[in-house]
Amino acid sequence: MSAILLDGKACAQAVRAELKEGIQTLAGKGIQPGLAVILVGDNPASASYVASKTKACTELGMLSETLPFPESVSQDSLLGVVTKMNADASYHGILIQLPLPSHLDSPALLEAIAPEKDVDCFHPHNVGRLLLGRPVFAPCTPAGIIELLVRNGIEVSGKHVVIVGRSNIVGKPLAAMLIQKARGGNATVTLCHTGSGDLSRYTRMADILVAAMGKAEFIRGEMIKPGAVVVDVGMNRIPDSAKRSGYRLVGDVHFDSAKEVASAITPVPGGVGPMTVTMLVANTVKAATLFAEGQKTHP
Repeated sequence: MSAILLDGKACAQAVRAELKEGIQTLAGKGIQPGLAVILVGDNPASASYVASKTKACTELGMLSETLPFPESVSQDSLLGVVTKMNADASYHGILIQLPLPSHLDSPALLEAIAPEKDVDCFHPHNVGRLLLGRPVFAPCTPAGIIELLVRNGIEVSGKHVVIVGRSNIVGKPLAAMLIQKARGGNATVTLCHTGSGDLSRYTRMADILVAAMGKAEFIRGEMIKPGAVVVDVGMNRIPDSAKRSGYRLVGDVHFDSAKEVASAITPVPGGVGPMTVTMLVANTVKAATLFAEGQKTHP
């Protein structure tokens, strides 16, 4: 058996095509959805990710601006920038690219973003609404994963989903979304982490296995239940002398062994990544739409 590929690029293009109508409607009202991205330092992975976001916005006719800062930038300087962007009606979404240098207080900076412009869904207000099942914005990677499953006809309701990794970016919010009585939800969820002991004991029980621990090729075929759906969130660089760059990208799943056991699997790259970018764009369009309608997303 060889698993079918869950093509994130194709799915992302379908979602973006659907977003065009909303963008055109906003244009008729004189509004161009705008996204501001704060980029600190020269992390190649972060720079590449921000470039993909800018490209997606440009292709859809949206306004996108990247605000680069040196790694030495101060907390106060960034807080001032966030305050300025909160007040700028040209930008409906504000994103701070993570990770940030250790001297910066990431939670404080994320909480400084106005909730109605928090298109990454990191503000406590938006996280709380997500947990209550009343989200304004859905966190981009979890939303992208669910969209990818639903659009590929993979039933989530009633299934056992095992998530390996409890980050605030993927693991925790994805678990919160999957347990909701909503489209792409109603699942039974097990959230594994470094304190879970023998991970194989859990991963082999999964109908849908989500790998999001940030360890290159950690999940191998023998850890997967035959016929399971495997979603690989990882993006890791490993040395490869055959590549001009000197490295290649792999996920948290050992693809070659996993595809012989799973029924469906996301590739790396080209799986979850394009969906994450697309859901960010979707959230920005939604933020602009709410702005146009004069709706408030927080008290």
